[in-house]
Amino acid sequence: MDPLPDRIAQTVGVIEVDIADFARLPDSGDAESGDERDRGPALMMLLVDEPGTCRLFVNDLRGPLHGVSYDGGTVRLYIDLSDPKWNLNLDVSHEARDFGFASFAFHPQFNQPGAPGFGKFYTFLETSNKAPEADFKPWNETQDHFDTILLEWTALDPAAAVYDGGPPRELLRIQQPHRWHNSGQVAFNPLAVPGEPDFGMLYVGTGDGGLPGAPYGHAQNLSFIYGKILRIDPLGSNSANGRYGIPEDNPFAGKPGRLAEIYAYGMRNPQRFGWDSQTGNLYVTDIGADVIDEISIVSAGANLGWNRWEGSFRTHPEPIVDGIYYPVDIGDPRGEPGITYPIVEFDHSDPLLKAAVAVTGIVAYRGDAIPELKDKLLFGDIVGGEVFYVHIDRPHDGGQDQIRRVLFNHEGETKTLLKLVQESRRQQGLSEIPRADLRFGTGPDGQIFLLNKRDGMIRHLGSAPKTTCPSP
Repeated sequence: MDPLPDRIAQTVGVIEVDIADFARLPDSGDAESGDERDRGPALMMLLVDEPGTCRLFVNDLRGPLHGVSYDGGTVRLYIDLSDPKWNLNLDVSHEARDFGFASFAFHPQFNQPGAPGFGKFYTFLETSNKAPEADFKPWNETQDHFDTILLEWTALDPAAAVYDGGPPRELLRIQQPHRWHNSGQVAFNPLAVPGEPDFGMLYVGTGDGGLPGAPYGHAQNLSFIYGKILRIDPLGSNSANGRYGIPEDNPFAGKPGRLAEIYAYGMRNPQRFGWDSQTGNLYVTDIGADVIDEISIVSAGANLGWNRWEGSFRTHPEPIVDGIYYPVDIGDPRGEPGITYPIVEFDHSDPLLKAAVAVTGIVAYRGDAIPELKDKLLFGDIVGGEVFYVHIDRPHDGGQDQIRRVLFNHEGETKTLLKLVQESRRQQGLSEIPRADLRFGTGPDGQIFLLNKRDGMIRHLGSAPKTTCPSP
């Protein structure tokens, strides 16, 4: 069985761009531990530009949030969510390294004195604390591994080098049934301006929280929060718990039996999403179970199909036939009306990819600083660190035949991100590793950064970044 027989081209259409070290984050974790699972390079997850204070911010899964100057010369710890004074008890997985401080977002009014969102930013994380009672629970409530919580912090002086506010306010809490694809990204639409309905609305990605095969069917059930992208007003109060708002233009607002927070559904692990500054399209990367990882354009009320569909293919209700495992049916691709199918997808068995595959991204690059990447949609594979592109403005209908590679020119040599990470680790005296744990970030003027969880180095694509305002 081979649902996507066209292989990703290894040499055709390759774009090569310059890459350079930008800034290194300090190691994190238990200072007394000699085990890299507990103490080692920062587990970088997300890089966000906060233009009001002229800083980039980068979070570490173990708890730290660092501010980085626009020239990369200054790295300062802004806040550490693992500090006992916050009593958050982050739940960080030793094995998968995908639980803990997952994501964060700054309110678009963060640096506007007198505005409702002044000083406010939001963090999404896993905690072993089980109180207060969760706002959202799974179909099988006897399963309760940890909670995912969304918190609001309020800085007194947004420009301060270190967070100077008080304890956070909890907006919502999700009980997690299993240690599988739980919290995702949180972000505000950077294209929305004051007066528009989407301004100040927070988008929240939630994994389906299920075992392999998603036996609970949470992602398709509109009365459960799992396997969705949510859209809420963090400054509102008309939610069931009274701690955030429900936008009245949400697709399921006011519909009985459906969670009004839901913007789109039918996802397994919506790990990253992002907007195209030219078209306004919202793209999401969804990590598949057995065969397909996908990228889709998401609209209000969209159903991306999981767990009935994995990418363009139906999932098998009984996947083992005559002792052979067939996780998807390749006989009727895209055969159900009403499903939002991917614009691009890749096959876990492709020889360019590692044994484990997980799609990440996503950057719709419309800038001029890196001409080779203009009008390209950038994404990658978390594990192997491969970076790919497709053409944004050429309509795609799934498949991987249009996927092309991005390779990096580093000190006159062409390299993959994994090779760069491995070389960096050797220089630090760290052990060899088979994976990169890739993430993307964007800075001012559409600058592109690559993060990873293995060597603590933030890398910058293209020419050296320009400092457009004083360092913090």
